[in-house]
Amino acid sequence: MKKIIAIIAFVLFTTSAFSYSCPMLWGEVDELLKTAKESGKTSTQIKEVQKLRDEGKKAHDKGNHEMSEIILNKALAILKG
Repeated sequence: MKKIIAIIAFVLFTTSAFSYSCPMLWGEVDELLKTAKESGKTSTQIKEVQKLRDEGKKAHDKGNHEMSEIILNKALAILKG
């Protein structure tokens, strides 16, 4: 019985480790957007980042997590660049 419980726990914890990180990425985008203007980003860059953030969230909501991460990483690149 202990082995079964250990196996179930292992499966549950390892599956969450391999899940996609879309929510963390758009959370990071949201945080960086709060200070984007003070960080020297232009209004055009900020609008582009907001557009990419929304596209990334839509891709996530549709189940396309890989595309979501690609889009959100583009937004982060603009904010961090």
